Formats: sequence, structure tokens, C-alpha cells
Amino acid sequence: EINRSYRNEGISVRHNPEFTMMEFYAAYWNYQDLMDFTEMIIRTIAKKTVGSEQLTYQGKAVDLSQPFERLTIREAILKHTDADANVDDAAWLVNALRKLGLSEEKDKLSQRSLASLQVMYFEETVEEKLWQPTFIMEHPTEISPLARANDDRPEVTERFELYITGREFGNGFSELNDAEDQAARFNAQVAAKDSGDDEAMFYDHDFVRALEYGMPPTGGCGIGIDRFMMLLTDSPSIRDVILFPALRRES
Repeated sequence: EINRSYRNEGISVRHNPEFTMMEFYAAYWNYQDLMDFTEMIIRTIAKKTVGSEQLTYQGKAVDLSQPFERLTIREAILKHTDADANVDDAAWLVNALRKLGLSEEKDKLSQRSLASLQVMYFEETVEEKLWQPTFIMEHPTEISPLARANDDRPEVTERFELYITGREFGNGFSELNDAEDQAARFNAQVAAKDSGDDEAMFYDHDFVRALEYGMPPTGGCGIGIDRFMMLLTDSPSIRDVILFPALRRES
């Protein structure tokens, strides 16, 4: 499904409140299957539209012909920063994030789990370095309320994000299809929202009820079409690839 989406967020060269997304779901697929399929889609569309899997974006090469790298959040931090063993030290991460400009009042650093701090550190220090196609995997369960937890490590989920040119291009995961687990996740999200987390979700009673009727193991993914168009057309701003970009008032 290709659809228009809306998020009440800011405007930048990478963001527009209204944007185009492609979503796909498949029964009996998991996040590994989704990564394989997503990689195939990206590579095939590039070849059919611009005639090559070797692209150039803003003067730098982007190679879609090679297998996309797959790293966990922890592995990406170890590879692209000098955190080393400190990646598993919550106190060190809190201090590092404060030095990067995050605050206790706004970001509630001292209240966050190690996994959540690792995600924040990744976003601040690693994201923009992921120029070549890279899948980042195993996001914390506490910030992935709709994703299935890993069987061996329930604190993380079977979820991935695709990064190219330092930007997120897609997000997918093995869907959580256990109604009781989903209800508990929503309750945790409500508690987080009550504690001041603006990004936490509301409790979706209709969704939980639908799950109670039964859903097979399923994988789902969304790809940002506008950012993909920016890559294919070598456009520096999202305004260049959408029909009606938001405009400032003349005054």
C-alpha cells in the first residue's frame, strides 16, 4: 500500500509533516524476511529508474549492489564510535549524552534503561555516519510497543531500521500478535505518557480486541518514498520531491 501520512512534527530538509509511505505486510514472515525483501525492493527500483545500483548522492557514492550491512544498535555504536566497553555503562552514557546537549529535564536521562540510552547515543553519534545501506536491528522492547520481542533476549525486539546517506529510509518488524502481551505493552506506554513521555502511545482497545480473534505470525515494513526519491534524483531537500511543500508566509 502506498499512502499519504501525517505527523505533527517540524519541517526541515529531511522532514515534512505530510509525506508518502509504502507499507507491506506478509503472513508467516519475520524481520529477517522483511530485510531481504526491503533490500530487493530498494535495489530493483534503483536499477529500473536510474539504470544502476551505483548511485551518487550530493557528490558521494552510494553502492546498492553489495549486501546491505546488518548491525545491532550496540554493534553500530562499537563500530562507529570510541565508546568501547562504555557502551554497556548507563552512567557513562548519561554523561556522554549530557555533553552532547541532552538535558535531564527534557530527556529524563537518569530514568532511562541501558537499552534506551544506547538508542539515544546511537541517534546522536552514529546515524549520520551510516552512508552506505545499513540495517540497524534489535530496538528495545520499551520503545517498540508493536514489535515482537526476541525469544532469547526479551528486552529487545525483532525490529530493524534501514539507513542510507545517514537517514532513516524504512522501519519494519515481526508483528506482535499476542493479545495479552500487546495489552501489557500498551499499559506500559500509557504509564510512560503519564510520566511525561510525549512519544509514548495511547492504549488501542480496538487493536487488542482484533488480536484476540487471532493473527498469524506476520512481518510488516514501511519505507519513506520521499527520502527514496531524494536519493534517486540526487535532491538535497525533501521540498524538491513533493508536489506541495509547506511554504512560509511572505511576511
